[in-house]
Amino acid sequence: MRRAGDQAGNAVVRGGSTIDNSAIDQWLRLYLEAWATDASEDIARLFTEDAQYFTTPFRKPISGRSAIVAWWVDQRNSAIRGTFDHEVIAQGAGLQGESLFVVRGVTRYPDGLEEPGIAEIYHNLWLVSLGEDGRATEFVEYWMLED
Repeated sequence: MRRAGDQAGNAVVRGGSTIDNSAIDQWLRLYLEAWATDASEDIARLFTEDAQYFTTPFRKPISGRSAIVAWWVDQRNSAIRGTFDHEVIAQGAGLQGESLFVVRGVTRYPDGLEEPGIAEIYHNLWLVSLGEDGRATEFVEYWMLED
């Protein structure tokens, strides 16, 4: 797994196939910048105007860039100390022809989220659909808290 901020490679070989990581690596770099700043312009550059952001797979999505930005800023992630390690594990075509990436990640919060002062580790699986401009058209996150 790559730690956030490490130099990214252009391709990963999985089961004999090559995954071109350049678009998702750029998007992940920008995502981590937005996570660290909560700046509206950093968040907005990640998503298309009509993007959908699913905070869990079966919950109603946050729809549209403006709504995503408002929700994200309200979360105040930049005030929470944490790290994010990740690897791209698959790439394919989405239902609308966009590039679909599967990202496995581990988020560590040394000061906790649910129980302040108690470290927490979340395991994440993200489905990130990128349009031709490199912005996400859809983002779906699956996550579990490690016991």
